[in-house]
Amino acid sequence: MSHTGDDDIAANRLRLLQQDFLEPGRPSNGVRVSRSTTPSAPLRLDMVDHIQASVSEIEEHTRAEAPDAGARPAAADRVYEWAYQRTRHLDPQRRLVLETVVYRQSLEHAIAMGDHSVVRRHSCPACGTWGLFWRPGLRKAVCVNHYCTDDQGRPRSWPLAHLAHRHVVAQAARKNLNVNAT
Repeated sequence: MSHTGDDDIAANRLRLLQQDFLEPGRPSNGVRVSRSTTPSAPLRLDMVDHIQASVSEIEEHTRAEAPDAGARPAAADRVYEWAYQRTRHLDPQRRLVLETVVYRQSLEHAIAMGDHSVVRRHSCPACGTWGLFWRPGLRKAVCVNHYCTDDQGRPRSWPLAHLAHRHVVAQAARKNLNVNAT
């Protein structure tokens, strides 16, 4: 099973984060802030932390599955390709775990750049309504259907990991159906 292409999207988004969103002065959330009288850090430290955490997570997952994986690439955006190359010997179920992490990170990268529309491409896991929206305070996608509520009457919300898992499993099922159909 080859990777799905989501790793290319994740790598491109990570590259964009490094190129365009590390320098201060361009807030990713669109909030305007007043200028400080003291100089800011030369890099947006929240983005540096995000990138480092993403790379570390992929590296840790890869080394857990393939302890002899060798050195990871110095370029952060090449870590996904490295991970897939080092874990291609795994059974399909264990490869789906990596694909889920990569897809979740791709969503996280887009949200870090201010693109909250990436969650709208997913249907609500509870009611099937399309058009989830991102709630930064919750750090979850929330259903737009006002009838889709939890036990306390609040709109149902979903972590990115749950949406990523559903997406990757659905892709794998479609691939298997296509293979069996031919």
